[in-house]
Amino acid sequence: MSPLITLSLYRSKELSQIEFSEALRQCAEAVEHCLDELLTHPAPAPRLLSAMRYSLLGPGKRLRALLLVETAAMFDVAKINCLRAAAALECLHAYSLIHDDLPAMDDDDTRRGKPACHIAFDEATAVLAGDALQTLAFEVLADPATHPNSLVRASLVGGLAKAAGACGMVGGQMLDMQPETPSLERLLAMMELKTGALFAFALEAGALLGHASDEQIQHLNRFGSKIGLAFQIADDILDHTATGASTIGSKSGNNMRTIVDILGLPGAKAHADALAAEAAQELAAFGDKAAMLRTAAQFIVERQH
Repeated sequence: MSPLITLSLYRSKELSQIEFSEALRQCAEAVEHCLDELLTHPAPAPRLLSAMRYSLLGPGKRLRALLLVETAAMFDVAKINCLRAAAALECLHAYSLIHDDLPAMDDDDTRRGKPACHIAFDEATAVLAGDALQTLAFEVLADPATHPNSLVRASLVGGLAKAAGACGMVGGQMLDMQPETPSLERLLAMMELKTGALFAFALEAGALLGHASDEQIQHLNRFGSKIGLAFQIADDILDHTATGASTIGSKSGNNMRTIVDILGLPGAKAHADALAAEAAQELAAFGDKAAMLRTAAQFIVERQH
């Protein structure tokens, strides 16, 4: 069965977590097929292309991609268009992970169960692979194959640039690296930039592809931002429960506290649950069409890995 066809099979009014996991798998397969096609062209530097493929096509949930694809489906966007936009978002996300793992950042040797890009290749190649994936993201969004309307393409490019830049993901990473111990408010602000901004863009991009109204885009953007925060809190909870100890000092030796250190495990879980509930309220106007997004919010706070 074609990856493009499977996408139409997972929309339902009521979804169990098992059904959602299968939908996520099918979406990941379809997006990875698109990503593979984007990176099959001949390259003047084969090692660079290998590093890009190594980081981009490795294991991953593709949750951001699913959010974009499902939002676009609410507005009857053609599957090839939403898949290309989702592929662009995955390129941007992969770049951020490559750079995040570098010794100058979080200094992680592994990513998703295998050596990080700078370990599998070398630091210089990893930096360049990240750079190339970042620029590929914008190249894909700017291509008429992603959407025939140039204004829509420009909005997608501008939206991703804002979400990924100094007032989004990169700004959040900078805050994450600063040595001072944060308050809860500062920690949440950092998470909203570093993680929430790309989640919000995933929803916004799907809506832009479908010519959604400004009000609809605002609701979806807020939904994405809230579940992005919930996702990061869930990650901190999983890290905490995996080690059974405080995560203080785990990030590049900078003594950055997580929300679990500040609120405790029950408090962190309650905060994530509250964010998911608030996010779901943003979907009221979309009715049954937003069933997948509601299930995604639940999945984010209940996942075990």
